[in-house]
Amino acid sequence: MSQTSAAIIPTHTVPYADLPEINARLFEAKARKGVTFEEIAKAIGTGEVWVASAFYGQAKFTSEELQKLGEFLEVPTAELHATLGEHYWPRRGLGPMPPTDPVIYRLYEGVLVYGYAIKAIIHEKFGNGIMSMGDCKVNIAKKADPQGDRVVLTFDGKFLPYAKW
Repeated sequence: MSQTSAAIIPTHTVPYADLPEINARLFEAKARKGVTFEEIAKAIGTGEVWVASAFYGQAKFTSEELQKLGEFLEVPTAELHATLGEHYWPRRGLGPMPPTDPVIYRLYEGVLVYGYAIKAIIHEKFGNGIMSMGDCKVNIAKKADPQGDRVVLTFDGKFLPYAKW
């Protein structure tokens, strides 16, 4: 990516309108520096999908991650700690339901179409329980294909059995 000296995020439009101002500033710093979520993740020691979710206010940075993030993106770390520090807790779940963004809608559609099939197979293989999204790793890979590149999306979640009492 190339660096952009004057990167501005349209904070009046979705999804940025629903974010705290500091999150929009993180997106601007990312654009100014011309880096990817993968590069940011390597710099602070986390995964790229997790970093992107934290930029959208859906995950919480540790104090150490905020320090590394500020240094890497050249954002004052004192400001990051003041806005996203120990006192801050994410409000998870952005956007309307059903989603209107085409990428997010297609993921939603995948759950609508294949959700019960996935649920049935989870029960067959693991028993009565769920896949945790609180303890889940999400990875995105690009796979070359002669008929067009493929998106490989992996959810690696811990199985949580339902309790009986």
